[in-house]
Amino acid sequence: MPGPETGPGPGSAPTSGAAPRVAVIGGGPGGLYAAALLKRLDPARPVTVWERGAPEDTFGFGVVFSDETVGGIAGADPVVYEAVQREFVRWEAIDIHHRGRETRSGGHGFAALDRRRLLALLHERCRGLGVEVLTRTPAPSAAELARDHDLVIAADGARSATRTAHADVFGPRLTPHGCRYIWLSAELPLDAFRFEILETPHGVMQAHAYPYRRDASTFIVEMAEDVWQRAGFDRLDESGTIAACEKLFARLLDGRPLHGNRSRWQSFTTVVNTRWRHGNIVLLGDAAHTAHFSIGSGTKLAMEDALALAASLQEQPDVEAALAAYENERRPVVESTQRAALASLEWFERLGQYVGQPPTQFAFNLLTRSRRVTHDNLRLRDAAFTDSVERGFGAPPGTPPMFTPFRLRGLTLRNRVVVSPMDMYVARDGVPGDFHLVHLGARALGGAGLVMTEMVCVSPEGRITPGCTGLWNDEQEAGWRRVTDFVHASAGLSPGTTPGGPETATGPAIGLQLGHSGRKGSTRLMWEGIDQPLPDGNWPVVAPSPLPYVEGVNQVPHALGADELAGIREQFAAAARRGARAGFDLLELHCAHGYLLSSFLSPLTNQRTDGYGGDLAGRLRFPLEVLDAVRAVWPEDRPLTVRISATDWAPGGTTGDDAVAVARALAEHGADAIDVSTGQVVSTERPAYGRSYQTPFADRIRNETGLPVITVGAISSWDDVNSLLLAGRADLCALARPHLYDPHWTLHAAAEQGYEGPAAPWPAPYAAGRRPPPTGRTDAPKPRLTLDV
Repeated sequence: MPGPETGPGPGSAPTSGAAPRVAVIGGGPGGLYAAALLKRLDPARPVTVWERGAPEDTFGFGVVFSDETVGGIAGADPVVYEAVQREFVRWEAIDIHHRGRETRSGGHGFAALDRRRLLALLHERCRGLGVEVLTRTPAPSAAELARDHDLVIAADGARSATRTAHADVFGPRLTPHGCRYIWLSAELPLDAFRFEILETPHGVMQAHAYPYRRDASTFIVEMAEDVWQRAGFDRLDESGTIAACEKLFARLLDGRPLHGNRSRWQSFTTVVNTRWRHGNIVLLGDAAHTAHFSIGSGTKLAMEDALALAASLQEQPDVEAALAAYENERRPVVESTQRAALASLEWFERLGQYVGQPPTQFAFNLLTRSRRVTHDNLRLRDAAFTDSVERGFGAPPGTPPMFTPFRLRGLTLRNRVVVSPMDMYVARDGVPGDFHLVHLGARALGGAGLVMTEMVCVSPEGRITPGCTGLWNDEQEAGWRRVTDFVHASAGLSPGTTPGGPETATGPAIGLQLGHSGRKGSTRLMWEGIDQPLPDGNWPVVAPSPLPYVEGVNQVPHALGADELAGIREQFAAAARRGARAGFDLLELHCAHGYLLSSFLSPLTNQRTDGYGGDLAGRLRFPLEVLDAVRAVWPEDRPLTVRISATDWAPGGTTGDDAVAVARALAEHGADAIDVSTGQVVSTERPAYGRSYQTPFADRIRNETGLPVITVGAISSWDDVNSLLLAGRADLCALARPHLYDPHWTLHAAAEQGYEGPAAPWPAPYAAGRRPPPTGRTDAPKPRLTLDV
């Protein structure tokens, strides 16, 4: 969150006893609504709005509101609410037209109105309250206004001059994106929000259309930059663009014309600010933040900002406290919305990779693109639609998607839940002990389809810490055999199943993740200082290039020579042989998170000039040699997966294009699935954390290459798992922290969904606990006597 003010603001608020004066820069819906609310709350307060355009000037056509926003308006200003709600066009369906088929999903609930009418109603309300609105009048600078006003509200849009003038304080970050779009209007009486997908010789295009009057709809045309150029739109003016779009979307328009409003092609820019306030100046709406139009949030956010600002000024003792309260209240809401909007924006940027999906799955994928609408949420809205998606996915009746089996080579997993590899750091000399038996055994009993070990190291020098497990000697092999025997035997504790080995596993499967720490080795246990070197007893570390993980902290690694590479390759193969004898059902090669094989793949950590460096083919050479050696000794019928870091989250590092190419190369060398993670390659990374934040990388690999993928990263609910699977973004979902919190996460997910089928059987000794236990009484005692009065 923003820290305290580091100095005085651009002006000092007046200190006389007069009513506080408010200046609003920008006469859009957010600025006008803020002015009206502040004047209504204190009629004696002078409020002035400066708008450089005419009252009716606006770039768009329709404005969409959620029920929540409408409810907030109703509570704050009934006059505005009554005026606005009379203008609303309401609908509840979303139609998706894709490859000649129209799919409808109901139960969504939208309200929209003409943007010009909204502005006119807000102008009228401001005049009625006594707000001074100066149209066609450029505002003085915010700094100038701040000298003789108590509060300056900068609602001057995405290109805010106020934000630019005080960029050193607000700290704006403007991120342009890769699609072109244009706002148009159609004389089209729609009864739903419509997505029209076109596959043209130039590439995929789409229209986002929704009604804002009974006889008119907003019509936004969007496409990737390269498609836009191939279609020749870069050479067309407004009238030429309209004519071309009328021809492209002729089937939907059915002879009706499109209209512009000084319309032009744009690229969307995401605006983020480190701070929203500077002295008595505050940013509101698009000046503070933008969110892609595909989730219909711009005007909604601005008006919600106005509500929160007015409430904070009413509740707090002074302007400084009010602006802090406003930002503290709105920032988490806005950041959440921006994450959803970015997910939606990126989905449309990748639209071409989804058009081959079956129509119902494509529709589900589109509806859940922002991760705000989920499988469970859609079931409440439209159960019939969700049932059709599940049938298309292949889920048996009454079976949640996560409990459908999945086959890799000779292994059939009973469900799609994976216990993600998690380092425990409790081994002695690399030997797994009682802790590992209980830890992994508990999660096998807990219902997951596949339980993965932590990274098991192929040599003493390949450990991350002294507490890491290994598989380089007989004692370690015997320790792992003890674990796999228990996991396989646990299937016999479940009614209706039989214990299985690698060929016939019908109970939980257990996978072995093999890796070498590389330059991230010889460090302390995680809770003693993650990535910090040992205070004593360090062993030498190795890497493709002599680059320490953290300069001045970690060791400078030794750059491996050809003979050393051959030796490490044989260590991986020897560990794989031991893993097969130990009874593991699946092997995963760890090529992620900056460990040895990962550090060969990233250009940030591999600066070699020999055949093992340089371009991507060179950087792939050693990981592929290791994969070939492991695949050669790993049983043919058992699957082999590879975990990769699909991005380094750092400039100059691995890109999404690289990740797709790496995945293809790994598959050509025998990988059966790609486990898609990200980052942890360089200490300077800046990950974009958020719910399911790594899934887009898995999604892209799956839908561009057709390879099975495992997705991981902040997947925390069974609803997330079902949603990701049904949308075709992943084949398996790996969860880490949820399984630390609850070893029986999968069984509890089944119970919460009312599923009692074979994909999540409760062990017989635990069967009595398959329903949540009753909690303590929460209702108050009823009165013993009631009197009629």
